Amino acid sequence: MDSYKVELTRSAEKDLRRIDKRYIPRIFAVVESLESEPRPVGSKKLSGSEHTYRIRVGTYRVIYDIEDDCLKILVIKIGHRRDVYQ
Repeated sequence: MDSYKVELTRSAEKDLRRIDKRYIPRIFAVVESLESEPRPVGSKKLSGSEHTYRIRVGTYRVIYDIEDDCLKILVIKIGHRRDVYQ
């Protein structure tokens, strides 16, 4: 199986600057693991969108789109669980 390519949107990169530095390595580990397993155990498909998923990293959430036809994962948003869905 080919691996997916992970890309972050500009807004996701900005989100990372606002996150507690202790969580950054854990978030990067989870995002990198999406390359080999885009729908890992614990990920949830978000309602209202066909290809959008979220995965938990402690109290933070990573929201991402999966584009199966071109093997690409686009990280849309990263944030605390109370703010990320707004």
